[in-house]
Amino acid sequence: MRIIPAIDIINGQCVRLTKGNYDTKKVYNEDPLEVAKAFEDAGIQYLHVVDLDGAKANQIVNYKTLEAIASKTNLKIDFGGGLKSNKDLEIAFECGADQITGGSIAVKNPEVFESWITKYGAEKIILGADCNNKKIAISGWQEESDLEVIPFINSYKLKGISYIICTDISKDGMLEGPSFKLYRQILNEIKSINLIASGGISKFDELPKLREMGCEGVIIGKAIYENRISLKALEQFIIKN
Repeated sequence: MRIIPAIDIINGQCVRLTKGNYDTKKVYNEDPLEVAKAFEDAGIQYLHVVDLDGAKANQIVNYKTLEAIASKTNLKIDFGGGLKSNKDLEIAFECGADQITGGSIAVKNPEVFESWITKYGAEKIILGADCNNKKIAISGWQEESDLEVIPFINSYKLKGISYIICTDISKDGMLEGPSFKLYRQILNEIKSINLIASGGISKFDELPKLREMGCEGVIIGKAIYENRISLKALEQFIIKN
């Protein structure tokens, strides 16, 4: 199981939100590159970067930060937040993203999202299936749709998607544990997908459980920044697995 720390960006700074609420913003570091380098120094190979300004603006905003991290580390970066057009996607890849995550676009403009899968392939395009009460949420989690999360994921699996990041918004930033029940249900009902768990990770002991369940990766944010899980512990987990 891949360990994927998260860097969320507002105004070029490394921040965390609670349940996606922008009013709960807490700045952890004014230099995301410094944070990324610390992750790399701990033996971490992957990074999840979210452009929260972009998610609000419906277009890529913090691409310079992405470019700085990609050019000055060897981290494999998946990038999301506000990617709504072919141009946004081109900018993200040109600035060093290895993968991009599309959430709102997959709901609001499925034709464009499907064209990205066809053009770039399943290794490059991740489906962002963020949900609240099992309903897909979009636009930086400011809107809730009528789409149920499992049929939504399954519909895109049939269209070629392989990687899915699923965040249970009710858990995000709460440090109360991830949505084990939801992930188990997804993995039981949809076979042969790379499910990346996100939201609510609070302690190291949750990681082996997610691995045993069959999650391909886990995104960890606030638990690292609040020193609930040390980079040393993550380094040892990576070495042993």
